[in-house]
Amino acid sequence: MMLIAIVVWAFAFPFIKIGLDELSFINLTILRFFIVCCVLLLILIIQSKKISKLQKKDIIPIFILGFFGVIMYHLGLNYGEQYVSPGAASLIIATIPIQILILASIFLKEKITFTKLAGIIFGLIGVLIISIWGTVGATLEINYIIAAIAIFIAATFGAFYTIAGKKLLDRYSGLSLSIYAMVLGSIGLLPLAINNSLISQVSNLSAKGWFAIIFLGIFSSVIGYIIWYIALEKKTACEISIYLYLIPILSTIISYFLLNEEITFLFILGGALVIFGLFIVNMKTKTVEKQKT
Repeated sequence: MMLIAIVVWAFAFPFIKIGLDELSFINLTILRFFIVCCVLLLILIIQSKKISKLQKKDIIPIFILGFFGVIMYHLGLNYGEQYVSPGAASLIIATIPIQILILASIFLKEKITFTKLAGIIFGLIGVLIISIWGTVGATLEINYIIAAIAIFIAATFGAFYTIAGKKLLDRYSGLSLSIYAMVLGSIGLLPLAINNSLISQVSNLSAKGWFAIIFLGIFSSVIGYIIWYIALEKKTACEISIYLYLIPILSTIISYFLLNEEITFLFILGGALVIFGLFIVNMKTKTVEKQKT
């Protein structure tokens, strides 16, 4: 099940690139989450008894959580992929566990050990190499640097989503919180939907573009996250998080064949440092948890 989730998430990065060939980064986000909301609302209707009831006092906090942690995350990622390769984008997004660790130390007072600090440093150096030298001619393109920063900020929003949602998980199941966050957060896209290009771009969308958007909405967003939460019910986060390291590798390979994206030596070096940093942080956490049990 986790391998299925990893594959659909790995395909998401090149499919975002394909969608951006015909849609603006804003319209791509709007259309993707329109599909997501339709599917999730259908799930809410069919499986209403299995979904935690939404409490009135949590509507605004969950909206904020969903808007920044989900919608702003995807807006930043989609903007960045206009200029950054899918492989590079997936590696920068792969720093989310490292950013979660940093935010947890600030807001949850969780201690950062020397080993974890080393992992953070390796990961951030890797991101720096990818952001500046990961693509041929990237140093000559200011848009590339800005796009890489936008994706890194998107990863920060993704980390914020995990930290901020921690307390809400006391009252909601992971699946329920995810559904409410995506549906309520998508309301923030309504002002952006009032633009002249949305209807014209959607009406002219090719079969290839529709396939990419539907895949992103149904498989990468809905099915991927449902599988993730089912897996979390059976295994710990540390036990299944090792699978996440496959996403940048698979995404880069897929992009090479689908989009002819060039893979440079410095891209491989930066990617190796990111994955090594994630590995150090994860293995240390897993060891500590085993000692506690």
